[in-house]
Amino acid sequence: MQHITSSGYNIYFNENCYSYLASVVIPGGYSNIFIIADENTSQYCLPGFLAQLPTELPVEIIEIEAGEVNKNIDTCIQVWHALTELGADRKSLIINIGGGVVTDLGGFVASTFKRGMDFINVPTSLLAMVDASVGGKTGVDLGALKNQIGVINNPIAVLVDTAFLDTLPAAEMRSGLAEMLKHGLIEDKEYWDAFKALDNLTTDDLGRLIYQSVQIKNNVVMQDPTEKGLRKILNFGHTLGHAIESYFLESDVKTTLLHGEAIAVGMILEAYISVAQNLLPQAEYAEIKSVINSLYPLVDFSQQDIKAIMALLIHDKKNEAGKVQFVLLERTGHAVINKTVDNELILNAFEDYQN
Repeated sequence: MQHITSSGYNIYFNENCYSYLASVVIPGGYSNIFIIADENTSQYCLPGFLAQLPTELPVEIIEIEAGEVNKNIDTCIQVWHALTELGADRKSLIINIGGGVVTDLGGFVASTFKRGMDFINVPTSLLAMVDASVGGKTGVDLGALKNQIGVINNPIAVLVDTAFLDTLPAAEMRSGLAEMLKHGLIEDKEYWDAFKALDNLTTDDLGRLIYQSVQIKNNVVMQDPTEKGLRKILNFGHTLGHAIESYFLESDVKTTLLHGEAIAVGMILEAYISVAQNLLPQAEYAEIKSVINSLYPLVDFSQQDIKAIMALLIHDKKNEAGKVQFVLLERTGHAVINKTVDNELILNAFEDYQN
């Protein structure tokens, strides 16, 4: 696959990843290499990656605990201390190998340590390949509030090796699939249509769809790198989805939802709101709801849950002047931004989802 050019860096695929790496990790370029991985990618992905990393430079591994619950400033502090103790300098290179938690957190660590170091993202989950590692967003959560602390700063490259997907459980694959569905809903109806017959897709089809998903996101980001306007469409399903994810993350009695599981619910809810706002045709909403519900289990919400989730909406990063801003669908393949929504419509959306 040909590489995709983004803002000041390229996204490489499969065997081209390692050709690029070989040209970068040479003596005289960087002083040393630090690899940030979590305990899962350290076990399942790192050995294969290191076998294809031909370099004479010193390589140090910094391992963090896995899971969204560890995507916080405390983990960053631990990594900053490790970098200091291991002698990292501004000529060091950081390679983040893992899912979205690793690429988000590792990118933030690299962007802030000694006022900035070069870093490469090597996404190992489907979610990170098609979303988290592309676009320059880095950061961590503030308590249970998603991605409240961070900066937009691009890596020097993103390396997408789809062989890493063989290490993923089915739930993680479904989680990443939600972002691919979103890309079709907001930008490309033909791309969305490809997912209506998932049972017929081959491994080669998946590789092609991942490539197209990265293209869709990259095209949006290139037009609006700092999210002043168009890039907001990438947040479809995320206004309510992030609030749901945060609520389940901090609850002592709820089973934590994967990012894509929460976003899948958010997309159905926000598609319903799109219909209620006289934007999306009812038939298209019915199709969206049917396709997503065929892929993800129904999540149960009590009235108390919904009230708490709605209270979290005030922290959404798209809000302006204290008003919650939604991304809604005008039709399949076309999204509109900066839409305010009454609480009654949100309650109706939850009721429709559960019915």
